[in-house]
Amino acid sequence: MTCPHLEYRDGDHADTERAYCTVVDGFVEPMRADICNDRHDLSHATHCEFYREAEGLDGEGDGS
Repeated sequence: MTCPHLEYRDGDHADTERAYCTVVDGFVEPMRADICNDRHDLSHATHCEFYREAEGLDGEGDGS
């Protein structure tokens, strides 16, 4: 499952669309995009602090 906060947009100087995070309101680096797309055994729900904060997953009482 891809992060629901991930979009692909035209960059300023890029020939192809780039990964854009709507939570941080900015383009993300390729390693971050791997997390957003759950590639290489990564998971946005587990490894992305921006997603976890936006979804309220790091709050009190969640055991983390």
